[in-house]
Amino acid sequence: MAFRRNPREEVGGLAQEVVDEITWYMREHKITRADLATSLGVSPGRVSQILSGDENLTLRTLGAVVDALGARLAFTLGDAEGSASALT
Repeated sequence: MAFRRNPREEVGGLAQEVVDEITWYMREHKITRADLATSLGVSPGRVSQILSGDENLTLRTLGAVVDALGARLAFTLGDAEGSASALT
Protein backbone atom coordinates (compact mmCIF):
# COMPACT_ATOMS: atom_id res chain seq x y z
CA MET A 1 0.00 0.00 0.00
CA ALA A 2 1.42 3.36 -1.02
CA PHE A 3 1.16 6.31 1.35
CA ARG A 4 0.22 9.65 -0.13
CA ARG A 5 1.96 12.74 1.08
CA ASN A 6 -0.26 15.22 2.83
CA PRO A 7 -0.56 18.33 0.61
CA ARG A 8 -0.67 20.55 3.72
CA GLU A 9 2.66 19.13 4.88
CA GLU A 10 4.16 19.77 1.45
CA VAL A 11 2.91 23.37 1.47
CA GLY A 12 4.30 23.84 4.98
CA GLY A 13 7.60 22.44 3.75
CA LEU A 14 7.60 24.88 0.86
CA ALA A 15 6.92 27.81 3.20
CA GLN A 16 9.79 26.71 5.43
CA GLU A 17 12.12 26.44 2.41
CA VAL A 18 11.22 29.99 1.41
CA VAL A 19 11.81 31.29 4.94
CA ASP A 20 15.13 29.42 5.08
CA GLU A 21 16.23 31.08 1.83
CA ILE A 22 15.23 34.52 3.11
CA THR A 23 17.08 34.07 6.40
CA TRP A 24 20.13 32.73 4.54
CA TYR A 25 20.09 35.79 2.27
CA MET A 26 19.76 38.09 5.25
CA ARG A 27 22.67 36.42 7.03
CA GLU A 28 24.89 36.54 3.93
CA HIS A 29 24.14 40.24 3.40
CA LYS A 30 24.27 41.13 7.10
CA ILE A 31 20.65 42.31 7.14
CA THR A 32 19.01 42.17 10.55
CA ARG A 33 15.33 41.62 11.29
CA ALA A 34 15.23 45.22 12.51
CA ASP A 35 16.68 46.38 9.17
CA LEU A 36 14.05 44.37 7.31
CA ALA A 37 11.28 45.74 9.54
CA THR A 38 12.40 49.30 8.81
CA SER A 39 12.51 48.63 5.05
CA LEU A 40 9.06 47.05 5.12
CA GLY A 41 7.60 49.74 7.37
CA VAL A 42 6.42 47.15 9.89
CA SER A 43 7.30 46.23 13.45
CA PRO A 44 10.11 43.79 14.27
CA GLY A 45 7.39 41.55 15.70
CA ARG A 46 5.71 41.37 12.30
CA VAL A 47 9.01 40.36 10.71
CA SER A 48 9.34 37.62 13.32
CA GLN A 49 5.87 36.39 12.38
CA ILE A 50 6.77 36.35 8.70
CA LEU A 51 10.05 34.51 9.33
CA SER A 52 8.63 32.05 11.84
CA GLY A 53 7.81 29.48 9.18
CA ASP A 54 4.29 29.20 10.60
CA GLU A 55 3.01 32.19 8.64
CA ASN A 56 0.99 31.54 5.48
CA LEU A 57 3.04 33.81 3.24
CA THR A 58 1.06 35.43 0.47
CA LEU A 59 2.76 36.26 -2.79
CA ARG A 60 2.21 39.93 -1.96
CA THR A 61 4.02 39.58 1.38
CA LEU A 62 6.79 37.52 -0.19
CA GLY A 63 7.19 40.11 -2.94
CA ALA A 64 7.39 42.92 -0.38
CA VAL A 65 10.07 41.06 1.61
CA VAL A 66 12.13 40.31 -1.49
CA ASP A 67 11.82 43.93 -2.64
CA ALA A 68 12.78 45.26 0.81
CA LEU A 69 15.86 43.03 0.76
CA GLY A 70 16.84 44.31 -2.69
CA ALA A 71 16.85 40.70 -3.83
CA ARG A 72 15.41 38.76 -6.73
CA LEU A 73 13.16 35.73 -6.38
CA ALA A 74 13.49 32.77 -8.72
CA PHE A 75 12.00 29.32 -8.48
CA THR A 76 11.99 26.17 -10.53
CA LEU A 77 9.10 23.77 -10.90
CA GLY A 78 10.07 20.14 -11.45
CA ASP A 79 8.87 16.62 -10.87
CA ALA A 80 8.52 15.54 -7.27
CA GLU A 81 10.92 12.85 -6.12
CA GLY A 82 9.50 9.39 -6.75
CA SER A 83 6.51 10.78 -8.63
CA ALA A 84 5.60 8.95 -11.81
CA SER A 85 2.88 11.45 -12.71
CA ALA A 86 1.10 14.11 -10.73
CA LEU A 87 -2.12 13.88 -12.73
CA THR A 88 -2.88 10.18 -12.77
